[in-house]
Amino acid sequence: MKRFLILPLVLFISFVQAQVQSPSEFLGYELGTQFSRHADVVTYFEHVAKNSSMVTYDTYGKTNERRPLTYAIVSTPENLANIEQIRQDNLKNTGILAGNATPEIAIVWLSYNVHGNEASSTEASMSSLYRLITEKKAWLQNTVVIIDPCVNPDGRDRYANWYNQVKATPYNPKQAATEHNEPWPGGRPNHYLFDLNRDWAWASQVETQQRLKIYNKWMPHVHVDFHEQGINEPYYFAPAAEPFHEIITDFQRDFQTEIGKNHASYFDDEGWLFFTRERFDLLYPSYGDTYPTFMGAIGMTYEQAGHGRAGLGINTDEGFELTLVDRVAHHTTTALSTVEISSQNAARLNTEFKKFFDNTNLKFKSYVLKGSTDKIKALTHLLDKHEIKYSFANGGKVSGYNYTTQKDGSMDAAGALVVSTNQPKGKMVKVLFESTAKLDEPLTYDITAWSIPYAYGLEAIASTSLVNGSVQNLETINNVALANAAGYISKWDSMQDAAFLSELLQEDIRVRFSEKKLIFGGKTFGRGSLVITKSDNRMNETFSKKLIEIANKHNRKLYASNTSFADAITDFGSPDVKLINNQRIAMLQGEGTSSLSYGALWHFFETQLNYPITSINTDDFSVSVLQKYDVLVMPEGWYGRILTEESLTDLKDWVRSGGKVIAIGAAVRSFADKEGFNLTSNKDEDDSEEKEENSADNLIPYDQRERAQVPNLITGSIFKTTLDVTHPMAFGYDKDYYSLKLGGTSYAFLDSGYNVGYIKDTPVVVSGFAGEKATKGLTNSVVFAEERMGSGSMIYMVDDVLFRSFWENGKLLFVNAIFFVNNNKFTL
Repeated sequence: MKRFLILPLVLFISFVQAQVQSPSEFLGYELGTQFSRHADVVTYFEHVAKNSSMVTYDTYGKTNERRPLTYAIVSTPENLANIEQIRQDNLKNTGILAGNATPEIAIVWLSYNVHGNEASSTEASMSSLYRLITEKKAWLQNTVVIIDPCVNPDGRDRYANWYNQVKATPYNPKQAATEHNEPWPGGRPNHYLFDLNRDWAWASQVETQQRLKIYNKWMPHVHVDFHEQGINEPYYFAPAAEPFHEIITDFQRDFQTEIGKNHASYFDDEGWLFFTRERFDLLYPSYGDTYPTFMGAIGMTYEQAGHGRAGLGINTDEGFELTLVDRVAHHTTTALSTVEISSQNAARLNTEFKKFFDNTNLKFKSYVLKGSTDKIKALTHLLDKHEIKYSFANGGKVSGYNYTTQKDGSMDAAGALVVSTNQPKGKMVKVLFESTAKLDEPLTYDITAWSIPYAYGLEAIASTSLVNGSVQNLETINNVALANAAGYISKWDSMQDAAFLSELLQEDIRVRFSEKKLIFGGKTFGRGSLVITKSDNRMNETFSKKLIEIANKHNRKLYASNTSFADAITDFGSPDVKLINNQRIAMLQGEGTSSLSYGALWHFFETQLNYPITSINTDDFSVSVLQKYDVLVMPEGWYGRILTEESLTDLKDWVRSGGKVIAIGAAVRSFADKEGFNLTSNKDEDDSEEKEENSADNLIPYDQRERAQVPNLITGSIFKTTLDVTHPMAFGYDKDYYSLKLGGTSYAFLDSGYNVGYIKDTPVVVSGFAGEKATKGLTNSVVFAEERMGSGSMIYMVDDVLFRSFWENGKLLFVNAIFFVNNNKFTL
C-alpha cells in the first residue's frame, strides 16, 4: 500500500474506484435474474463503501428479526469530508439548529422496499448506487444522496425466500403458476404484519422509530418512496393526485411536475409507458411521500408494475412479459433522474426549503390539551419521536376552537400540554392536530381523519394566540408497602393501567375490579378501579414486595387502605368487586383473517399489553380446540370457510358454557343475521325507495360511476359515539367517545343484550369525509355491544379500535372486553 502514497490523490481515488464491482459482478448473477437476499444486499453496499471514497455506509438499527437497517451516504469525497457541516447547515436553514447558513447542497433521500414483496426496488438500489458513483459523479458535486436500500428487511426476506423456494427453473411467466401467488400473510408487511408505509406519523414499529432518528438528523429536500403496483399498470411517478393538503406549497407542487417531466423524457426515449396525477394523493400524513412533504421535502411515491405477483417474469393481461430486469431498469432510471433534477436545482431547493419553515401564516398558534397524566405522557412520547417541541401551560384560560363541542370555547389551561406551531415543524403540528383536514376532493387513497386530540381522548383547544409554557417533568411514583394494609386501590383509565394489570396477573397476584364507584379515606375511585387485597393474596408470601415493585415499575400510584370497610356502601368484599381471571386467550390467524388486523393485535399483546396469547391458524381451527381457552379473538376477516352452520352451533355451545368471543370489524359480519345470534344488519326503512335508487344507479354513465358512489362512502372518518359508562366494557371512559369509522357497515341495536357504544338519532361527523347516504345509514346503530349467551358472551366491536395501533383512546375498550366483561369463568 505504501507505493500509492506517492501517487497524486486523483490517481489514487481512480484506482480505488476501479476496485468497485457492479452488482452483477459482485453477486454472481445478472441483476434482475434472481431475488437477492437482504444479507447479500448489505454485503454489496459494504463492498462499495469499502472500495469507494464516494460512499459511507452505516446501520441505524435492527428489525424484530435482527436484520440490520442500513443507509448509505453518497457524494463527492470533498463533500463527504465536510458532511457534518453540510448536515448542520441544512438544519440551520430550517431553524432546527441555531445559527445562520446559506447552504447550496441538495439532499436527496431514496427509500426502497418499504413493502417487502414490492421487491424490485432493493435490486434497483444497488444499480442506482453503482451508476451514481461510476457514471453520474458530476451530479454529486452539489448533491448528497442518502440511500436506504431496504426499509422492510423482514418482509422482503419473507417474500424473496418464499419465491426462491417455489419458483420454477426457468421461471414460469403464467399467472396461475405457484410462484405468482403468495401464501398468507405475504411479504408486504414487517414482522408484526404492519404496513410500514402507513406508520411514518404514528411510529408504532421499531423500523419507523429508528428511521425517524436519522431522518430528523438530515431533513432531506427530496424524498422518494419506491413501490410496486398491479402487473397491468406500467409505472406511476409524480406529480401526485388531488387532494393535496392545504399546507403543501406552490413550489412543492410545481417541482413535482418538473421532476415528472424529467422522468418522462427518459421513459419516452425508451418507449416505456407511465402515468401521473392519478390515485396517489397527498393528504393522509403517515405515508412515505406525505410525511416528508409535511416536513418540507418534495415527497413522492414511484410505483412500478409488478408487486408480489410478478416474480422474475409474468405475462400481463395485455400480452407482454413483465420481467424483474425491466422493473429494475425503470426504478433505476427514475432514481437517477431524481438526483439529476435535484442537482440542477440545488440552490433553489435550499431557498424554498427555508421558506417552508416560516409558519407565521398558520391560523392556530397553539394546541392546548388536557386529560389524564397517562394520556398526556403517551402523546409526549409520540411528539418526542418526531422531535416536535412542547411545553406545559403555567395557568390562565385559553380560548379558541373546542374539539369537544366543535365550536369556539375556552378552558382552564393550568398544567395543560401546549404544542405550538411557532417552531420549525409547525406545519406538521398543524396537520397532526387539526380538527379536520380541508378536503377539496373526497375520493382519496386513505382515511381522511386522524386528529390527535380525538385519537388520544384529550380535551383540546386550538388557539389563534401563542400560549406560553414551561418544561415540566412528569411525576415519578414511589409507593411504599404498609404492614397493616387490608388492600390497595389503583385507578383505571389508560393503557398504562392495563399493562400494570397484565404484569400483576402474570406474577400470580390476584386482582379485583369494581363495578361501582369506591370511596375510601375520603377519596373516590371510578368504576373499573383495581383492588388488590391482602385477603386474596394471603398464600403469596412475597405479595406486598412484588406488588410495590410492579406498581413503581409502571409508575402506578396505589392508595393503601387499612380496612376493607368503605366510607360508603361498596366494601372490598362486595359482590360488585369482582375477581379478574388470568384469561387464556386464543386468536385466529391465517387464511381468511386480515393480516394487518391480526398484526396490530399481535403487536398489541406482545409490545403494549405484554400478555400471552395463543395464535391458531384458521386451517387448524375447530371449536374443540377452544376448550382450553377462555377468550377467542377474531381479527378483521372473512370466516365463512371455517364458520359453517355446524361449527357455529358448536361455537354457541362453547360460549354458553362460559366462553367469550371478541369479533372485530369485518369479523362481526360472521354473526350478523345468523340464527341464534341477536345481531342484525341495519336495513333501509323504505325498500321500494332503495329499489328505485338502485335502478337509477344502473343508468349512471360509465365514467361517472366511481364519483356517483361518493354519497355511500365513509373514508376513515371520526364519529361522535355515546358510551354506556356503567357497562364494564366502557370503564375508564366518559360518555362521549370519538370513534374512527372505516366504512358504512351498520348494525341495529341489540334487542337482547347491551348496547355499550352506539350512534343514536342524527350521526355527528366531527372530522373527515362521510357521504350523506352512508352517514344516514348509521342512524340508530351499534358500535360496541355485548350479547349474553348462557354463561358466556359475544362481544361485537364494529369499529376496529386497534387499527394501525394509533387510535390510543380505543385500546382500553378492547382490554375491558377481555378482562372485565362477563368475567365469570375462572382458571386456577
